Amino acid sequence: MTSDNNILTPSAEDVSLPSDSLPLPSQEKKDSAPVLTLSADSEVETPQSREDTIWHELQNAYRTRKILTGHLSGMEQLEGGGTIAVVYYQEMRVVIPLSEMMIDLPDDQEHDYGEMVLRQRKILGNMLGAEIDFIVRGLDKTTHSVVASRKEAMYKKRQIFYLPDATGHSRIYPDRVVQARVIAVAEKVVRAEIFGVECSIPARDLSWDWLGDASEHFHVGETVLVRIQEVKGDSQENISVKANVKSTLPNTSVVNLTKCKVQGKYAGIVTDIHKGTVFIRLHIGVNAVAHSCYDSRQPGRRDEVSFVVTKIDRERNMAVGLISRIIRQGN
Repeated sequence: MTSDNNILTPSAEDVSLPSDSLPLPSQEKKDSAPVLTLSADSEVETPQSREDTIWHELQNAYRTRKILTGHLSGMEQLEGGGTIAVVYYQEMRVVIPLSEMMIDLPDDQEHDYGEMVLRQRKILGNMLGAEIDFIVRGLDKTTHSVVASRKEAMYKKRQIFYLPDATGHSRIYPDRVVQARVIAVAEKVVRAEIFGVECSIPARDLSWDWLGDASEHFHVGETVLVRIQEVKGDSQENISVKANVKSTLPNTSVVNLTKCKVQGKYAGIVTDIHKGTVFIRLHIGVNAVAHSCYDSRQPGRRDEVSFVVTKIDRERNMAVGLISRIIRQGN
């Protein structure tokens, strides 16, 4: 018997035998036969075959030290007290020890080891859902266990993208626009990973609009465009980056400011309050500041307010005025 695209065809030997003398296939042959599909030239991928394929990819990556990418899906405490990050590469579970997650704290020296680990665990928890790179460090064929290192992958990326190549040029340099991964989000800051280097981007550098809460506009796991402002360091271990998001976006506030008229009254949302100054994002797309409020209540963040324009500050691209009343108090 021969096989062509899983379609059985008779050979000369088969034709010469009476039909009742053909040997019955053994159970072993039945089990090893491919899944019979509706289309003659296709095959069904079983869970076992899919797992075998992924395992083969991981074995090749282990041999070649290839950088792989997965999603940070969990963190677990080991019986001995250690912490591991759980990453899934397609459908395969990969574990990364906390020490290999490259969670660096700038002032580690000021804290004891126990406190440092607690802070690292908190950061790791905030990173859940992020897409991260890793390099496989160990495999157990029997249990299909995989241990990896994010630190090694980040160092390798730094070598490729930040350090000079044979021609003396780097692939990432000031003023270049690159993609970055959002790995953590807080109210006033977004943490991004830019080709192996983590960078904190404050709210003022995230948008031309004043943001009350960065988590309402950015989320862990997405990619954003950033403009590199500064690169420091000359080795894999000490590279740092400064970047912003807003310079990659059109500044619509300049155009929107033309819609704003002195003595005009506009609705907006309070984004922040600092030393008595209220920062407002008007619904017409204009940033505004108010130094006084005529409502008997004190304005708070996320309140919707009625704002009266008394001055247009074109140099700082914003409206100046006062809050006539609070339309709706936020939570």
